Amino acid sequence: MRIPGDVPKITGIYGSQKINKIRRSGGAASKKDVLSISNEAKDFQTVLRALREVPDIRKEKVDTIRGSIEAGQYDVKARDVADKVIRSVFDRKA
Repeated sequence: MRIPGDVPKITGIYGSQKINKIRRSGGAASKKDVLSISNEAKDFQTVLRALREVPDIRKEKVDTIRGSIEAGQYDVKARDVADKVIRSVFDRKA
């Protein structure tokens, strides 16, 4: 961009023009914003609220297994553990 050396002459051109004030016209009607939530979104909110109330841990099951372990009655077969480990590895790859 090239800036000429005599800037006051350029600004003087704009200063000599009369600027008319803008008048408000009463013809424009204001519109209100409207928000609508779809039925799917309402269903999603309901399900999400219900899921928040469900505990992450099933305390009854944990207490039952804990009691079995403490009593020495909890017996897990090594083959069952290996099967679960292998399944979890293949499930992650899919």
